[in-house]
Amino acid sequence: MTLESVQQAIAEKPGVMLYFWGEHCNVCHALQPKLFEAFDDRFPEIEKITVDVGEHPDIAAQFGVFSIPTAIVFLDGKEFVRVSRNVSIPALVQQLERPYSLLFS
Repeated sequence: MTLESVQQAIAEKPGVMLYFWGEHCNVCHALQPKLFEAFDDRFPEIEKITVDVGEHPDIAAQFGVFSIPTAIVFLDGKEFVRVSRNVSIPALVQQLERPYSLLFS
């Protein structure tokens, strides 16, 4: 994974979620499966990309990620929503439902 490949995915795909996490972050490990399951169920067209901030600090810095976990959702190449630390999955799903349905229907 490179910064260029992430930027290319954002530019080419209609929907991308970047999930920034760290190896020693317990919250990251607890949140990821629940978040990905919600996206698989509700937003299957959004590509999910995980970024380990320990392995790719350049990518985290480029996207202004200073705390983990952080999820950034891009729709049509633009950042639409960013959530960090205490993430409410139901609130995130609700926030994305309408724009997702407009973009992918």
